[in-house]
Amino acid sequence: MTWLAAFLLAGTVLLGVVAGTSWCRSPSHRAAVARRRRRRAGPDPLVTLAIQIRLGELSRELRTVAEDPEVYARAHHWRAAQDAYDAMLREACRVAGLSVVDQPLRPDEHVAADERLREELELSSRGWNW
Repeated sequence: MTWLAAFLLAGTVLLGVVAGTSWCRSPSHRAAVARRRRRRAGPDPLVTLAIQIRLGELSRELRTVAEDPEVYARAHHWRAAQDAYDAMLREACRVAGLSVVDQPLRPDEHVAADERLREELELSSRGWNW
């Protein structure tokens, strides 16, 4: 009787190991593990740093254009720098996982100042600086 119980126990354990191994190698399990890893992984720190550096450069450009009275076509340069800053700010929000109004801007449309301020404050509250 003990041999029979030992045989059944060993068969059950072996069957469990084979089923577990088969399940771990299945494509659906691998896909689920990959999804969990992607979900846990934060943004790439080098991408974040590059965006922060570019935001700093664009904000410096905006200050330069606003403060220098001898810039030729100042309004045009300021609008171009402001639009580039807004686009980079949207990209920063995407990387940080913030909700962004993702409509393409047309030449006659610009980001509202309150939306820009909201995005800047949200990024600052998450530790971004530029």
